[in-house]
Amino acid sequence: MEKIIILDFGSQYTQLIARRLRELKVYSEIHPFNTNLDFSNQDIKGVILSGSPCSVNDEDFFNVNVSEILTHKPVLGICYGAQLTAKLLGGSVEKSDKREYGKADIDIIQDHIIFTDAKDQSQVWMSHADTIKSLPKDFEILAQTNSIPVAAYHSKAGKFNHEFIGLQFHPEVTHSLIGDTVLRNYVQHIARCSQSWTSESFIEESVAELKNQLGDDKVILGLSGGVDSTVAAMLLHRAIGDNLTGIFVNNGLLRKNEFQEVLDAYEVLGLNVIGVDATDDFLNDLDGVSDPEKKRKIIGKVFIEVFEREANKIEGVKWLAQGTIYPDVIESVSVKGPSATIKSHHNVGGLPEKLNLKIVEPLRSLFKDEVRRVGRKIGLASSFIDRHPFPGPGMAIRVLGSITREKLLLNQEADYIYINKLKSSGWYDKIWQAGTILLPVKSVGVMGDERTYEYTVALRAVNSNDGMTAEWTNIPYELLAEISNEIINQVKGINRVVYDISTKPPATIEWE
Repeated sequence: MEKIIILDFGSQYTQLIARRLRELKVYSEIHPFNTNLDFSNQDIKGVILSGSPCSVNDEDFFNVNVSEILTHKPVLGICYGAQLTAKLLGGSVEKSDKREYGKADIDIIQDHIIFTDAKDQSQVWMSHADTIKSLPKDFEILAQTNSIPVAAYHSKAGKFNHEFIGLQFHPEVTHSLIGDTVLRNYVQHIARCSQSWTSESFIEESVAELKNQLGDDKVILGLSGGVDSTVAAMLLHRAIGDNLTGIFVNNGLLRKNEFQEVLDAYEVLGLNVIGVDATDDFLNDLDGVSDPEKKRKIIGKVFIEVFEREANKIEGVKWLAQGTIYPDVIESVSVKGPSATIKSHHNVGGLPEKLNLKIVEPLRSLFKDEVRRVGRKIGLASSFIDRHPFPGPGMAIRVLGSITREKLLLNQEADYIYINKLKSSGWYDKIWQAGTILLPVKSVGVMGDERTYEYTVALRAVNSNDGMTAEWTNIPYELLAEISNEIINQVKGINRVVYDISTKPPATIEWE
């Protein structure tokens, strides 16, 4: 499968580069800059060097052998990647008089295929503290701005086996109005990609690979009802049929009625799923626990115990499937080199070793929005595809402070009203994630002629692409008032409702 390799120097925008390329139907992979790769591989069509928070003038600056890569593939350097190449090959890069951050207008001073159909004097996005002052021999400037002399440059013909193009601006950021055009020109005309990577091609290739990889082996998969694990299950089911067994564990921390609703939905899909109600196992161990990290560890420990118990009842299992997606893979590897520490919630607490199973991850190359597109192509109902993300620890981290069955029930009832009101009003599909948080405080209220002293619940609703950043959702006051009234009137034990208007960052989506 043809691909573009992105070498990551730690930029906050690196994932955006990959996403933009995939929108152009070109498969892309992100690797730490010092990963040992074979650039002579015919599947690799081009290489992109990302930006970085570091400076090429730092004593221990991040470095790659750009000349060696150019013997095999065309290279696009973005920001740090452009500065690094200029410095390594004999140019000069110096600290700017001021940090150049934000919008600028680009002046294209020489025709080049990278700027085909790009409008001159278009807005681009800058984010750098260093500036390229002079270029190496046999390189020339393609564009500049009012504040920097080298906004884009390239290597002259014959300098290397393949061309280098350097951009001081960030084409992957939407503020760069010619960004998509520049990236399209790179993949079409310079890297010469066929642009044939689609959801349909992914499904076809994945099912074929899974059949080849798994054969007649049996596979188990922990299901959550979420889009990732469900799409993974559907791909595996297409490949191996009933040799896949899904295990869906009710930890008592799900939304109201969710356990049975999800089991019923899986039955409609024809999946072989075992439902395990382990509510007492989880809630007994969580009783009175208030520290959020302890909650997570207890949930992880009990899940492993329950899953191991159920898995051991199935004979001949050789594989454990996971719904790992690409951001999980990227974030588990340090930019300074492969890390031995994988994020704990993707490592399933050592389950593969305990059960002596091999791992299969059908979605490890996809971003969240791509998983949803694959789910639609594979025929999943919108109840799975458009379901809001729900945290693995569930209501345990949406009931702040100590966990009791009474508090869980209160929050489940309030959440049930909130989510159903969002759905009936048409707002559910406009929101990326929503839920209620039960606060560990009580306040005075009046209901009828009686004084109350009851809990407060916070409503949370955010919009995001991938959860890395999020904006609070501007739900109409009238709808918030309806939700508040219904919760207070119907959930005995809650007498106050508030709405969280915090963005991420600095806040997080969940409160714990």
